[in-house]
Amino acid sequence: MGQTMYRKIVDAHTVFPIDAQHVALYADLHIMNEYTSPQAFAGLAEKQLPVRCPEKQMGVVDHVIPTHPVAISRRTIAIEAASHQAANFTRNCEKHGIHLFDVQDREQGIEHVVAPEIGLIRPGMVVLCGDSHTTTYGALGALGFGIGTSEVEHVLATQTLVYRVAQDMRIRVDGTLPGGTTAKDLVLHIIARIGAQGARGYVVEYSGEAIGALSAEARMTLCNMTVEAGARGALIAPDDTTVDYVAPRIRGMDAEALAAAVDAWRALRSDDDASFDIEHVFDATHVAPFVTWGTSPDQAVAIGERIPELSADAQADASATKALAYMGLTAGQAIDGVAIDHVFIGSCTNARIEDLREVASVVRGRKVASTVRAMVVPGSGRVRDQAEAEGIAQVLLDAGFEWRQPGCSMCLAMNDDVLAPGQRCASTTNRNFEGRQGRGARTHLMSPAMAAAAALAGRIVDVRKEFGYGQS
Repeated sequence: MGQTMYRKIVDAHTVFPIDAQHVALYADLHIMNEYTSPQAFAGLAEKQLPVRCPEKQMGVVDHVIPTHPVAISRRTIAIEAASHQAANFTRNCEKHGIHLFDVQDREQGIEHVVAPEIGLIRPGMVVLCGDSHTTTYGALGALGFGIGTSEVEHVLATQTLVYRVAQDMRIRVDGTLPGGTTAKDLVLHIIARIGAQGARGYVVEYSGEAIGALSAEARMTLCNMTVEAGARGALIAPDDTTVDYVAPRIRGMDAEALAAAVDAWRALRSDDDASFDIEHVFDATHVAPFVTWGTSPDQAVAIGERIPELSADAQADASATKALAYMGLTAGQAIDGVAIDHVFIGSCTNARIEDLREVASVVRGRKVASTVRAMVVPGSGRVRDQAEAEGIAQVLLDAGFEWRQPGCSMCLAMNDDVLAPGQRCASTTNRNFEGRQGRGARTHLMSPAMAAAAALAGRIVDVRKEFGYGQS
């Protein structure tokens, strides 16, 4: 019987089997941030251990960094605890010879935006990070997943991980996404159908016509949010789109070596007779712009639908009742027309240049509603520079958006970008948990185009009907 792409990558990185379910897995790249690494470095110091492979580590300050629109050279972290955390991270990276994208680095940004854009992510790699959205890298055919602090320490010391092998799931998406819908709508559609635990214990491989039509950056959005269905990883087999994104970004590889690498990437795919533990099939033509109504990414509906009536299932009913109370909404209410106070466009899910181009196409020549505060936080210094060079930043500023410096920002509100209790936000982020963007804050996940439309209208609207997005 043939092998899945996932099993091929795991086998190629297995140093030795531990038992029937676990292997010692080699990591090609380990990425760290200031938030999940301090205890790991402390553990190394206590045991007097060095970092085994400093050249296979990368550090980024992104979770606690402020995004105020000041010059890079003037960026500082005013919050004392956060400043201490970042300074400690800097010292540890310097001590161990780890490359760090620090507070005043022009290429600083969100780790899952920076790593692919500078050519560190390649098909067939295993990439680890103390952040759950490391699944992003499956868009480029790399097995990426998040690890805990104790595991970060183990990887630093050994460049390996004690890894429990996952099961295989394939999600095939047939057909073509309708105009005005995006990868964000597709992944919210999928999560709403299979549930927040629907892929728990699995690595998901995406396939099908609709997946093949997605850009590399759209695939990153899809794989990034697959963890919100409980998945331990997400993968898309490399193709021309992958090669066209990865190859030009690689540094220090001669033409002959690159050609050999590309051949290997193209061969990395599941065998025709490979068996998957679970398979799902979706039709992309049925996807519409999606919006979350609750406090879990699977509590979402298409823009033209109403919030579901309460279920006969007692557990589901309790969860929905609690979510509706927190969000200040009612079962049966239309999601279209719900007023919002704030719009946040950013995060490792939707802060790449393609996302910002979508936003600019919606808001060009229009103004943000007077009742709304709207902010755009680019995913990296490179994205920010490109958006300014293309005139996107000026379009956003002219419309009334705040144009910020890169960072995780209001995705998880660990800096001073925080919503007030009761404020309702249209957000391009990946999680709408209680308190995620601030204590008592209410988050509606949606695509960049939908968030842009909400900023203009002052309420959640269908960007296709309200502003003709994707309908030409």
